Amino acid sequence: MSSQSHLKRLTLLYNCTSNTLILRTITKKIATWLAAGPDIVPQPTAICPIHLFLVIVLLIITFTMYLGLRSRTVYLVDYACFRPNSNLRITKATFLEHAHLSCLLDDSTVNFIATVVGRSGMSDETCVPPVHHYIKPCCVLDEARTEAELVVFSVIDDLLAKTCIKHDAIDGLITNCSAFCPIPSIADMIVNKYKLRGDIRVMNLSGMACSASMIAVGLASNMLQVMAQGSHVLVVSTETIGPSYYSGNKPSMQLSNILLRVGGVAKLLSTSRSKARFRLVHFTRTITAANNSAYQCVYQEEDEKGNLGIALSKDLTVVAGDALKANIMATGPYVLPMSELLMFSLFNMARKVPRWRKIRPYIPNFCVVFEHFCIHAGGPAVVSSVQHGLNLSDQYVEPSWMTLHRFGNQLSASVWYELAYIDAKGQMKKYDRVWMIGFGAGYECNTTSWVCIQPSSRADGPWSNCINHYPKDIYKKNK
Repeated sequence: MSSQSHLKRLTLLYNCTSNTLILRTITKKIATWLAAGPDIVPQPTAICPIHLFLVIVLLIITFTMYLGLRSRTVYLVDYACFRPNSNLRITKATFLEHAHLSCLLDDSTVNFIATVVGRSGMSDETCVPPVHHYIKPCCVLDEARTEAELVVFSVIDDLLAKTCIKHDAIDGLITNCSAFCPIPSIADMIVNKYKLRGDIRVMNLSGMACSASMIAVGLASNMLQVMAQGSHVLVVSTETIGPSYYSGNKPSMQLSNILLRVGGVAKLLSTSRSKARFRLVHFTRTITAANNSAYQCVYQEEDEKGNLGIALSKDLTVVAGDALKANIMATGPYVLPMSELLMFSLFNMARKVPRWRKIRPYIPNFCVVFEHFCIHAGGPAVVSSVQHGLNLSDQYVEPSWMTLHRFGNQLSASVWYELAYIDAKGQMKKYDRVWMIGFGAGYECNTTSWVCIQPSSRADGPWSNCINHYPKDIYKKNK
């Protein structure tokens, strides 16, 4: 057993002994006073200075313990999304032309790509990394590093400019990138570039796909609970899609080539309210990996010819719906008003009666809690299923549809582009509440809820040069 374990046991024993002795002393004193009668009980005028001193010390200790044990409030100081250059733009016609010219794809695969592209809900403005502009993409290590640096350094530069925070003030760093895991890590790449402190707490997440950004926020919140008050944690979320390009003919593995686009976001979280824009209200993580079908729903594998890629199951929307239901069950008691919780409970009880089992389950009205929804823009099927499952109007899913149309599926960063859309439209007001819903491999559904404490006063961001063209009427076409 280590010396640290011995120290913890001795500390626990000391605390238990001290508490027992204090309790016995107080009990014995009270019993003595009661047995001696009212004449012996000290009167207010007989209180000694030592008694007053002990009361003050006890109050100070109690207040200190309360401050130490209570959960600290976490704030989002600000965030910055990657703004791809126009030279990374790939039109649907160009994408299909490359498929026709490729010697790797057969005719059935090209027809499948054409069908999915037509139903993808994406415009001709989406962007891919430089390596994807070749007819026969082949991403080597240096090109993957270049793609990661392009996105990561750009968003950090923008965030540092917006927040005016010094490098030495960053106490923690969390990065997430699923498929690209270089040595040294992306987190170390950032530390080296910006010469961050030697004692900074660093974590690098991988393999968690589209919901990793929310996982990183939850992890940052936990880190800030044990750091000094006012500490800052930088969270960088991206996906390097160059190395994930699939060059085979399996339809389920071609979907990632068609839907995934370049993107990234940097966020600064702190326990200091100064200059903060949002307050973190709640974070819920739901993992369904114990179920085999959910575990293999988004699965990296090789096809029969040895081509590596990410396969998306046809049961994706069903698995996502089940994960969302589980997440709602865990999140509801913390965010829903008592009236909605009561209705939900009554319907559940009624459905247990044999003759009432066919009653449709009650869907809580989350619109009474949240003014804005940021649903992961994984594709038309994902957005539509969540919209239907939560009974949301087109107004609430507008940011998700518009982000899918303008930027495509940017994996874990997509919900932040949706938040940027709301900001760019000037729809975010003080005290407005936002619910972010992310889905990812595992299979996971992770949600975070925020309260706006300071609306954006800037018009910059990824939507700055195109926000006047949105919204577009694409709902009926993609539903």
